[in-house]
Amino acid sequence: MLQLQNKHELQIGKNLLAFSAGGDSTALFFLLQKNNIKFDIAIVDYGIRQQSKEEIKYAKELAKRYNLLCFTYNAQNIASNFEANARKIRYDFFESIINEYKYDNLLTAHHLGDRFEWMLMQFCKGAGCAELSGMKAIDKRSNYTLHRPLLHLDKQELLSYLKKENICYFEDKSNTNSKYKRNDFRHKHTKPLLEKHLEGIRKSFEYIDKDVQSLIKEIEVKSINKLAYFKDSSDKRSNIYAIDKYLKAQGHIISANERELLHKKRSVVLGRKYIVTKVSEYIFIAPYIQNKTGAMEKKFKEKMRLLKIEPKLRAYLSTDLEAVTLLSLLLQ
Repeated sequence: MLQLQNKHELQIGKNLLAFSAGGDSTALFFLLQKNNIKFDIAIVDYGIRQQSKEEIKYAKELAKRYNLLCFTYNAQNIASNFEANARKIRYDFFESIINEYKYDNLLTAHHLGDRFEWMLMQFCKGAGCAELSGMKAIDKRSNYTLHRPLLHLDKQELLSYLKKENICYFEDKSNTNSKYKRNDFRHKHTKPLLEKHLEGIRKSFEYIDKDVQSLIKEIEVKSINKLAYFKDSSDKRSNIYAIDKYLKAQGHIISANERELLHKKRSVVLGRKYIVTKVSEYIFIAPYIQNKTGAMEKKFKEKMRLLKIEPKLRAYLSTDLEAVTLLSLLLQ
């Protein structure tokens, strides 16, 4: 059942599974075992459901039974924008484990329904082919590789597998709460369409993936501390795709309006969180800090002027001398 483009890489690598005790990640847990892929697990308790305590207990029991490490994290109360903030907490936790214990790969249980939901949500916001393709089975990050081995499978196929193998899992009742946008799309649109047109939708994503490969140039985004950068490809679509992919990994989803601004302007502030700017042959992405020109030393301001650095980027650079050194070498 697994879609493993790099099965050997996973069998010899050090793997961390993003686990929730739900149907998707539980199915992936046992499918990895079946394919002789070693891994450890990590699970987050957001503290909003009583059942989450039982899910943590189940994760620890599985880890003990199969001799795995089990990392747990109790998140603090999320006051607003739960989905986005929970995602950031989750990935910050996973990446902290990856960095500390030197994992090569992060495995997630995203499936075809998740990908289809994302596609429809982006389509309704305004997006091109590259954005509509959404998740990839393999996604290279700066210091690890993200694998999604279930991306070709529908939720019902995973549940059928669990039933056939008599495997215990938990159902998160919050997945039926329509106040969350994804849930609303799932129950009104994606689930009914997948029930009627599963094979057609699966085949469409295969075609979309091939089209994106021919349309978009692959760009390597490098970084030093919190400054990311890449050489302008001269293809705006590919540039924006690279920016979108990088920021998505940081927990920021570019809006349709922001995407339009990136098409038209050399410098754009996104969500009051990030500054994206083109300087000479390079495009830079950095945290956006409110301009504090008055606090900058005269020598620093003169150096920024000579390098022709966008004023909105200077505030961050004033806090990161390593980034300034690199930037000076790139632009000299």
